[in-house]
Amino acid sequence: MTKLPIRLPRESMPSLAVIGAGISGLICARTLQDHGLSVKVFEKSRGVGGRMSTRRTDDALHFDHGAQYFTARDALFRGYVKALQHEGVVAAWLGRIIVLQKGVTIDQNESTVRFVAVPGMNSICQHMATDLSIEYQTKVAPPRRLLGRWWLASEDGTELGAYDMVIISAPAPQTAQLLRDVPELAEQADRVEMSGCWAVMLALEESLALPFDAAFIHQSPLSWIARNNSKPNRSPEPETWILHASPEWSETNLERSAEQVAADLLEEFWRSIGTQPRAIKYITAHRWRFALPTSPLESRCLFDTGLQVGACGDWCGGPRVEGAFLSGAAVADRLLGL
Repeated sequence: MTKLPIRLPRESMPSLAVIGAGISGLICARTLQDHGLSVKVFEKSRGVGGRMSTRRTDDALHFDHGAQYFTARDALFRGYVKALQHEGVVAAWLGRIIVLQKGVTIDQNESTVRFVAVPGMNSICQHMATDLSIEYQTKVAPPRRLLGRWWLASEDGTELGAYDMVIISAPAPQTAQLLRDVPELAEQADRVEMSGCWAVMLALEESLALPFDAAFIHQSPLSWIARNNSKPNRSPEPETWILHASPEWSETNLERSAEQVAADLLEEFWRSIGTQPRAIKYITAHRWRFALPTSPLESRCLFDTGLQVGACGDWCGGPRVEGAFLSGAAVADRLLGL
């Protein structure tokens, strides 16, 4: 496994619980376990990844319905991505990406290198999770401080053990709830606003043969469309697309049914690309309730040295995949520096 260049921990190895198996929680857990700490990860869903999840259907269709790609600007993250490329976990996505504005195509004249995990976006998280102890489908209640340790239980009352340290890797509103026994940190997390995002997964009977692979869309209920199978190591057939609604449209339509949302955004998709509706093989919509931090904190992570509890995520110090990674690495660094 790839290890981050973080200084060695103290001789006494405490136990650590990480709540949430997205990229920030996993790189924190991975780093600390690689340095000898006893680490346990709790995840409420059936697998790792969070918004880097890959949806798989019964018909063997795969969709990156959350994070679409990532960039690597920070030196630490660039080094990690380079190592993942060498290991075959990451590849550059060289698709043609344009801007669509009211039917007008604008080429993206930029030198940005975009990366994806292969064969799906959650492959990075699966790689990080190798040999970590992870308990899935476990919703953790707010940790309780007792006798100098953190006691964890699930929401249904099942005891999950006592730990010296706790790190929470969850969207800011959920983090604020989990940190209710640490008011100073909870208040900071509670100040962060996050918007939702509706995502539509679409498979077509025949290819659209469009002259681009993805597009940022302006002045539309949609903000992004991407031909998912244009990414490296994806199945070439059938043609699959991801449609992301804009934050404004998503927030306005947050409580509508997935069927209604899918129908509306599909209609907008045809309108945006200037194409008559085609035969659909598969379509569904997924709501990301907390997708984008609209006001991330300036600090890279939250941490209380005395109580040995903290939080990380893409709402700390900067959004997106790189921000989440750096946040998890930062809180690991804080723990190792105790």
